[in-house]
Amino acid sequence: MQFKSINDFLAHIQKELDHNRLILPTLPDIALKVRQAVSKGDASSQDIANIITTDAVISARLIQVANSPLYGGNTEIKSIQLAVSRLGNNTIRTLVTSLAMRQLFSTKSKVLKVQYEKIWQDSINVASISRALAAFTPHLSADEVMLAGLMHQIGKLPILVLVEDLPEFKNYPDRLETLLEKAHRPIAKIIMNAWHLPEDLKLVASEYGNINYNSGLDLPASYVDVVQVAFFQSIARTDHPANKVDTDSLLSFHKLGYSSDTEVLEIKGIPETIKKTQSSLSF
Repeated sequence: MQFKSINDFLAHIQKELDHNRLILPTLPDIALKVRQAVSKGDASSQDIANIITTDAVISARLIQVANSPLYGGNTEIKSIQLAVSRLGNNTIRTLVTSLAMRQLFSTKSKVLKVQYEKIWQDSINVASISRALAAFTPHLSADEVMLAGLMHQIGKLPILVLVEDLPEFKNYPDRLETLLEKAHRPIAKIIMNAWHLPEDLKLVASEYGNINYNSGLDLPASYVDVVQVAFFQSIARTDHPANKVDTDSLLSFHKLGYSSDTEVLEIKGIPETIKKTQSSLSF
């Protein structure tokens, strides 16, 4: 099978979707149940805890994260109910979704495993920088900003599954990398719509790499703005092709109050928050 252009590949993906031959990543059941329960508005901390405890892996990780430097209080949290009571339903909803995201990057395929791990580590890096930057955007939820960073490259997963056995990509890493970078954002848009996330979060995975993105000159910075800045900070001084972009032209930097030559990662407090977030998400 030969593709003459990225548009040809995207058309092929749409065809596969139309015929139910392509399975897109879906949010793990535990994340969906918690999000639905919280969105109803009348769920008690016990109700939420009862849902979470049905998943032993997520429960164990949630206790660890709740006691981590990022969230830990003066007393140790030893139960899911206490974690929900202390952190609140909204924070727990986002944390469970973030922790469940890890499951999407697991695969039995030896060919895909290396790629999945790289994307996950890149996602953790961007999520950690995003959460640190949220300190300067108090109108946004720091936990939701972190989740947005974790999701920003979700569109790459179905591409990798689809081309796993295609020699034209499997045997040419540079060609595969080009395909991933050019095609993952349109596919992410399809995934985000299927996940029924809030509109401001939905946009992140498809728009974070859009250098013409404008969330509104007179409006506060959006989740896309934060993740976009975090992404460009994460690839600074690397050979990533997006480094060719003149970041001074990006509205997102200005909306966060930075010029493009600002060393955001050297701002007081930023490195410490990044390390704490990375530690919480690395498992």
